[in-house]
Amino acid sequence: MGLSCGLVGLLSCGKTTIYNAITAAGASGFGTEMNRSVVNVPDQRMNKLVDMYHPRKVVPATLDVVDIPGLRTSSPGDGHGSKLLGHIKDVEALLHVVRCFEDGSIPFAYETIDPVRDVETIDLELMAADSTTIQNKLTRLEKRVRANDKDAIRENAHCEKIYAAIQQGMPARKQKLTAQEIASVYECNLVSLKPVLYIANIKSMADVNNRYVTALKQIADAENAEMIIVCGKDEADISQLAPEEQREFLRDLGLTESSMERLMHAAYKILGLINFFTVGEDEVRAWTCKKGDKAPTAAGKIHKDMEKGFIRLEVIRYEDLTELGSEAAVAKAGKKRMEGREYEVQDGDIVMVLFNK
Repeated sequence: MGLSCGLVGLLSCGKTTIYNAITAAGASGFGTEMNRSVVNVPDQRMNKLVDMYHPRKVVPATLDVVDIPGLRTSSPGDGHGSKLLGHIKDVEALLHVVRCFEDGSIPFAYETIDPVRDVETIDLELMAADSTTIQNKLTRLEKRVRANDKDAIRENAHCEKIYAAIQQGMPARKQKLTAQEIASVYECNLVSLKPVLYIANIKSMADVNNRYVTALKQIADAENAEMIIVCGKDEADISQLAPEEQREFLRDLGLTESSMERLMHAAYKILGLINFFTVGEDEVRAWTCKKGDKAPTAAGKIHKDMEKGFIRLEVIRYEDLTELGSEAAVAKAGKKRMEGREYEVQDGDIVMVLFNK
């Protein structure tokens, strides 16, 4: 689908370390260029489906992960980071890495550790970029507003409201915008409107309840955002192990999934994404769509011709298939369904699309 998440944070917050943990890319943390990788999204259901079908090909769902160079703090809020923030325009969600550990051997932008200050610093840069974007749109609307264009007058009012709140220090994502207000600034692609997943980067698992993590959790809770606690260095080391060694390492720790798996699942959640599957001896594949997408739209993820010529969807629930053991058994139990154009595809659906070619 080309959906992507952008890692943001201050210099030396551990952002690139976490990027390497997600991607195993081995990127340098001292560069000024953006890093980008396509990563497989972990889904334990795929393993069961592969065991059942023994396909010749396995294709997991993927997500683009972008490592945006760390923002400097020399002049927060003055647009200094606008060039870097330009990269954020292309991502659907932000993974905001916040340093939640003390270590004098790792230089930091400030002399102290303060997640509240660090989050505000990034938000100031996001809002500075958005202020310029909205001002430009207001300028473009001026002529139409003077001509008494009703649509332009409505958009202008919405833009001015959002701009005023940003000037008061409130990012667009916290403004509880209506669908109409969001539509009025859609073309602006406001960076402070993008959903945020906070990542508390700690030095060791002994730090999971330290005061910095607690402070970041309060920020996330206040804006109803997700937060994940990650020991970036340990996770980066784990990512270099062979898959079986990774599983053994996690078993020794009593864990069923790594922090990186939890992070990817949380990213899926804030993007509002779900997976559905197509299965068979040739291929088992996970497909990604938005929660609430209807059957023709989901079919179009497989092939545009399936969306154009959509007739109906044959649907089996993953739980029914794994419980009953085969498609034939599911059909015999009356649990194989035919769904039409208005059906909203559910997470875990196993589908076959019937369409006019």
